[in-house]
Amino acid sequence: MALKPITETLRHVRSGLLITEASEQLAEVVRAVENTGKAGKLVIELQVKKLSRSGALEIIDKVTSKVPAEATLTTMMYPTPDGNLITEDPRQAKLDLKAVRVMGAADVTPIKPTSGEE
Repeated sequence: MALKPITETLRHVRSGLLITEASEQLAEVVRAVENTGKAGKLVIELQVKKLSRSGALEIIDKVTSKVPAEATLTTMMYPTPDGNLITEDPRQAKLDLKAVRVMGAADVTPIKPTSGEE
């Protein structure tokens, strides 16, 4: 008898649930690797045990994945002498900045044509 591909056997493990779970976890790993650029991992483990003298075997499967986490956002803050945190560097001089209006298409007033010009 010829050796069957493992995929044929895997289709029967838990009536196909192994393949479904592995496919879902693989998709999750792939998305996370694409988003983070970090490596991920999917492991399909099969344990084979003899059940009885009849020759039947029990297949115990386990699907695990290592999904790379996205880097957490950080916040830079400055300490005060009182032990508080603030977002602006207290040693930095304040600049007296003012808003400047920029002329653009929204600021142009249309001119109505006089009679005869259209």
